[in-house]
Amino acid sequence: MSSDFTEKKVTSRAAFRGRMLKVNADEVTLPDGGRAFREYVVHPGAAIILPLFDDGSVLLERQFRYPVGLHLYELPAGKLEHGEASIETAKRELLEETGYVAAEWRELALLHPCIGYSDEHIDFFLARKLDFKGAKLDEGEFLETLRVPLSEAVDWIRRGRITDAKTILGLFWAEKLLKENW
Repeated sequence: MSSDFTEKKVTSRAAFRGRMLKVNADEVTLPDGGRAFREYVVHPGAAIILPLFDDGSVLLERQFRYPVGLHLYELPAGKLEHGEASIETAKRELLEETGYVAAEWRELALLHPCIGYSDEHIDFFLARKLDFKGAKLDEGEFLETLRVPLSEAVDWIRRGRITDAKTILGLFWAEKLLKENW
């Protein structure tokens, strides 16, 4: 037995428009006929990459994230460009940010990281058979890359050194993949 709790949009307006994000303010009809308001971030989507070396180490980035005021360790990721397939975003971001290309790609999952206030979706990819070609960072982008044994990266999660949710998920996933000999 399944119930339908779908809310239906009555009106929608852009409450804010920025260069990358937009905030919508919608009025909706609830399943019981009542009305409510929903505010949410409209995001173009992103791709995240789990770059896994044959020796079981992973490639991480360290960069400053202004909203939280911290340097964070993360898996490579980037925003989809208009009309770009997510696998192309993943390949582009891996090369631009880390200087690596991968001979093997595998789609792992679709994530919705902030379902309470955003329509953002992130396509998650495994990248294997990595070859360094040279990074080409975007103007105004500053980061460093580091190759870390997976066991050490997972320990960084336990010690609070890695706090980015998508990276935590990716590293736990890498642990599972290596145990299953992917």
